[in-house]
Amino acid sequence: MAPLVRLLLRRVFSTAVSSPSSLSSPRPWLFIGLGNPGEKFRSTRHNAGFDMIDAFARSQGISINTVHCKALVGEGMIEGVPILLAKPQTYMNLSGESTGALAAYYKLPLNRVLVMYDDMDLPCGVLRLQPKGGHAHHKGLKNVIHHFHANREFARLRVGIGRPPGQMDPRAFLLQIFTRTSRERIDVAIEEGVDVLKMVISNGLTEAAKLFNTEQKYKHLKVQNLPV
Repeated sequence: MAPLVRLLLRRVFSTAVSSPSSLSSPRPWLFIGLGNPGEKFRSTRHNAGFDMIDAFARSQGISINTVHCKALVGEGMIEGVPILLAKPQTYMNLSGESTGALAAYYKLPLNRVLVMYDDMDLPCGVLRLQPKGGHAHHKGLKNVIHHFHANREFARLRVGIGRPPGQMDPRAFLLQIFTRTSRERIDVAIEEGVDVLKMVISNGLTEAAKLFNTEQKYKHLKVQNLPV
């Protein structure tokens, strides 16, 4: 991203956040997808956050192809709301180095940050949208919280990938590509995730989460015992 373009974008974001004259204007969002960079990690379970944000970017015609704060970023306006999309390139376990720097650079309060990531505590293909929470031993999210100075008051879209079968090492499971059937379920979930991200922008996080999580609760019951 050219320095002038970055400066103009920063002004748009920081003005929308802090200017008294902009209190009635839509406040910007920072959407962040977690994953590992590089071809060897493409389409692996641990990159579900990358898959989600890539799909959302495609749906809105936003290119995530410039580098800033150790991330690939793209920006746009959706229904008049400034949106910044980011994919940290630090590798998963150091994701906070990028996310913390981005939020600080654009002077965004954490209640306008949404992080999407893979979650083994949810069945494959089930999503959860939450306004805050812990890290549940997810090392990437743990690092994000660390770089937000232990503040957990940011939204997250959890992408269920299921548990490893039998005695399989969870680390090996995360770095495998999805099976054919699990990939089909993830692809459906990604379409649902794109829709709820649009709803967050248009209706707000609270309303979007209330409607969406009710639907996902029933989906959870249907797929919880399916193999991954």
